[in-house]
Amino acid sequence: MSEPHESELPEPSRADAVISRVLSREGTAVSAGGTARTDYDGDQLDREERAALRRVDGLSTELEDISEVEYRKLRLERVVLVGQYVRDLEDAEVGLRELSALAETAGSKVLDGVLQRRPHPDPATYIGKGKALEVKAIVAEVGADTVVVNDELAPSQRRALEDVVKVKVIDRTGLILDIFAQHAKSKEGKAQVELAQLEYLLPRLRGWGDSMSRQAGGQVGGAAAGMGSRGPGETKIELDRRRIHTRMAILRRQIKAMAPAREVRRDRRLALPNVAIVGYTNAGKSSLLNRLTGAGVLVENSLFATLDPTVRRSQTPDGREFTVSDTVGFVRNLPHQLVAAFSSTLEEAANADLILHIVDAAHPDPEGQITAVHTVLADVPGASDVREILVLNKTDIADPETLMRLRARRDQTIEVSAMTGAGITELMAALAEALPRPSIRIDVTVPYTRGDLVSEVHQHGEVLVERHDPDGTWIEALVDESLAARLRAAVATPA
Repeated sequence: MSEPHESELPEPSRADAVISRVLSREGTAVSAGGTARTDYDGDQLDREERAALRRVDGLSTELEDISEVEYRKLRLERVVLVGQYVRDLEDAEVGLRELSALAETAGSKVLDGVLQRRPHPDPATYIGKGKALEVKAIVAEVGADTVVVNDELAPSQRRALEDVVKVKVIDRTGLILDIFAQHAKSKEGKAQVELAQLEYLLPRLRGWGDSMSRQAGGQVGGAAAGMGSRGPGETKIELDRRRIHTRMAILRRQIKAMAPAREVRRDRRLALPNVAIVGYTNAGKSSLLNRLTGAGVLVENSLFATLDPTVRRSQTPDGREFTVSDTVGFVRNLPHQLVAAFSSTLEEAANADLILHIVDAAHPDPEGQITAVHTVLADVPGASDVREILVLNKTDIADPETLMRLRARRDQTIEVSAMTGAGITELMAALAEALPRPSIRIDVTVPYTRGDLVSEVHQHGEVLVERHDPDGTWIEALVDESLAARLRAAVATPA
């Protein structure tokens, strides 16, 4: 007798099959094989720094049990995943795989999971009292210390679920914020992450016992309280909220104060056309940046490996220079706190002349990733007006049927592999065609004392004819308006 197809199994059995595939890491976003790199990725010195506090499995945190070297590492958290779906079990599986990869990137070990079908989340405990008790039993059985929920929980839901399962509960938003906090390196990036974390924490403050009571005032606390004990009358939780609001105001001022320096750096690049690389997290954006520019930025097979924007120069096949900006990766239902905090980083896309939207063609749901990226870009003023090229990456391992579906889209698509280099020549040709060309034709003799202008014409313009005459360098070229004005001024008033 043949085995029944998965679609013929009852709903609980199909959900169990999904959990088994996720736990076996079959097709997960972060593979067990580590990160494959090419010569274009450079020395990857940042990898050593990031691995300095790599979490390890089975390590006690008691000082007497471990050596000093081991103590410098952190013990892996042991987590149980919890997900929900309404009808589409395939989408639920993709979401749970992504949650598993997020948990592993944050430094934890996924032990088990629960997938529940229900029309809407339970307003009290998200999964209902009965399922919460089931999760509690699983947590006790596998020895987990954290439950990770594949959704954003209301503060009351998180508290109620913690009260039942008796271990720490974090939601998807808190998990993403934790990864951002680990990976932020620049001063601005750290400030943006801290601001997002405080906005997330503010409605989730929780007090127990004395922290919820008023500070003593007058003789309320009894005769022993007496003089010197009259407080402002704030509870501990109110004091925490006030401190958080104060810290958030400081961070907003700091981020605003960093804007002028960022704009100066951007203005210096405006003479060159700019290409912004955007895409879902772990789609291969940094690998492609290294392939296009030889930047040598960090490449790691984990989610949100890149947070701080990187800008490098490159050249089109016809010799025109342009800049390439690598931006933070996106994810489904990206926390709104992060979209607001990283608005300065996302501005790179709005100020670009061209957007390269990198898509992981080997992912089980690339269309969902494309939609998620467009959803975030829709919240960035001006980004939707920039021309976009869809770059299908990882075609060397992609499913042919998936590639056929993506080719059928109305967007301009180019198939590449940042790993093997396939399609990079075609991509560079498309960039040369799409980037704006200088539009003003000049025909001037530049004095030899202004060789800097000739160099700028070669760097930023398109030289058609060049000849060295006794009076100077005669040059016919296409340049932008600003450079044309400076060339005319140099010819009118030679040094």
